[in-house]
Amino acid sequence: MEAKRNKHIFKWVSLLEGLSFLLLLLIAMPLKYFFDMPQMVSHVGMAHGILFIGYIAMALTLVKPMEWNLKQTALIMGCSLIPFGPFYVEKKYL
Repeated sequence: MEAKRNKHIFKWVSLLEGLSFLLLLLIAMPLKYFFDMPQMVSHVGMAHGILFIGYIAMALTLVKPMEWNLKQTALIMGCSLIPFGPFYVEKKYL
């Protein structure tokens, strides 16, 4: 039962982490560098950082219940570093 709950939480964290990454890259960074408005980067960046840590922590809790091997685990964690990666993980592995 706990694995099912952790999987559900990981889906939400994955979705939010992916969205925060895209928000950071596509909105906050251009505002900072093209319009001299760095405030959004600090706020969105903090949220993204917390969600990134949550993503990695939740992925680690699911390694055994989901029976991911080392390659899958590395891929799932690596996907948190690329845009749209968390959405791929949700579609393929969850």
